[in-house]
Amino acid sequence: MNPNHPAASHRRTLPLLDQRQIAALKPELAEVIEYRKSGLSLNHVIGCPLDCGYCVRHLFDNYAMKTPRALMSDEEAVAQLVGHRYFQPHRTPVQIFNRATDPMLPPVKPHTFHVLRLLDQQGLTNHVLVITRWRVEPEDCAVLNSFRNITLTVLVTHSGIDDPRIEPADSRIAAASLRTLHAHARRYRTVLYWRPIVPGLNDTPTHLARARELAEHAHATVFTSLFYRDEIAAYYQANGLPSPYEDTARRKILPEDSEARVLAAFHRADDPDARFGALFRKTSCAVTYAHGRADYNGHYGIRELCDICPRAQLNLCADAWRAPDAAEVAEQARTLGATGEVEVTERAIVVEGLDEPPRYYLQHTHGYQCHDRAKPHHHRRHGRADIGWPAPARDGTP
Repeated sequence: MNPNHPAASHRRTLPLLDQRQIAALKPELAEVIEYRKSGLSLNHVIGCPLDCGYCVRHLFDNYAMKTPRALMSDEEAVAQLVGHRYFQPHRTPVQIFNRATDPMLPPVKPHTFHVLRLLDQQGLTNHVLVITRWRVEPEDCAVLNSFRNITLTVLVTHSGIDDPRIEPADSRIAAASLRTLHAHARRYRTVLYWRPIVPGLNDTPTHLARARELAEHAHATVFTSLFYRDEIAAYYQANGLPSPYEDTARRKILPEDSEARVLAAFHRADDPDARFGALFRKTSCAVTYAHGRADYNGHYGIRELCDICPRAQLNLCADAWRAPDAAEVAEQARTLGATGEVEVTERAIVVEGLDEPPRYYLQHTHGYQCHDRAKPHHHRRHGRADIGWPAPARDGTP
């Protein structure tokens, strides 16, 4: 390894915020571990200069923080992660720096590599996801290939959005990184994270063709959409940006017509069962396919999600998918604070009174979807907002 590479030495660390500065942060931002659907998310570095208008940093009131800073040392952060009540060695998926910075920014990259090294040295085989839209060079790939234990996936965010008011970072940077990562992949895998797809903004035939070409330089492709929350809508309005939707939503928004256009663009006319590249609706599906494993989120239970999956992957997920014991799940859910009936259906564990972290814990423990009865997943919405889809029937049928 080049001795001047950021991973060769960890002497160049970011300055730490002091306790007064940390106390001034929104509490959710000061909490460095958050459980998301794709895993426990570690975020002890915050601040990003890339200025993507739709960034979730709006939700944490730190969009104006452009210079990355650390909340604690990497060693302390990793100790908190592996000691977290929901962390299960070799099982719980992990994400690094996916909420408040970009892990491949020059000042952040040494921390990214150091965290990966600390996890790898513990012999952990957990899925670890690194999501970036910034520059990745061949020498970075050498570092990423050096880890022996963790199941590492680098997801490259590419939107193709051409409006610099919404996304100042040129998408060609991410495209070049994707090609570099794919060309040098040995021990890690790389996924095209095609997001956010916004109707009328980056779903023209030209954009769709570009994404299809990029998919040839990835082990898998996942397409997803926009979190359009109140805070992001307010930023759009304050800065004179065109609002993509009239309403905001708790879940990501991808209208039915937009999804259909994406699927049509990837369809191979010569084979009705095949698509250009391995295309998925869910991140964990793409990640596990890239590594030849069954989906750790148990999406196989939501069978309409799987209608675009490669047949070999369907078989792999089918073999691994088992409904958990209802009594065991009920006892675990009650211990976690569930109220009301705990049900195991042919699609998911259904609970009441649990927020997202304990539901994700149950989901990853059993490899089986876990849903909140108060927030149902409607047929074919795939867990997305209802905006742009026909209203569900009153009796709950599709």
